[in-house]
Amino acid sequence: MRIECQSDLVKVSGKLYPCTVSLAMDLIGGKWKAVILYHLKDSAKRYSELGKEMPGVTERTLSLQLKQLEEDGLISRQVYGEKPPIKVIYRLTDFGKSCIPLLDAILGWGNQVAAQKGEFV
Repeated sequence: MRIECQSDLVKVSGKLYPCTVSLAMDLIGGKWKAVILYHLKDSAKRYSELGKEMPGVTERTLSLQLKQLEEDGLISRQVYGEKPPIKVIYRLTDFGKSCIPLLDAILGWGNQVAAQKGEFV
């Protein structure tokens, strides 16, 4: 059974999208957003923990992607303390948790591609 977008345009938070795939990719697309969400799927993490789990990401990129994910309502940011050092914890919101099956599917497909076309090192 083929699933199609139900309309020619989709409007979410004042932005127009040509289809729901464009909407989904705006929310989780790019090199790091899905990776960040995947690392938060099992537990909340501090900024430094996320950075250690993604050694290829720059601090600036990680910070920008976290802000975008927070603005889109996929993650929440909780600040503890009033003066440095401040502890900041990131976690998935209920909306963010709704994409866990998608993240698991991406992981499974990535594992399949790695096994067929590459190698695990």
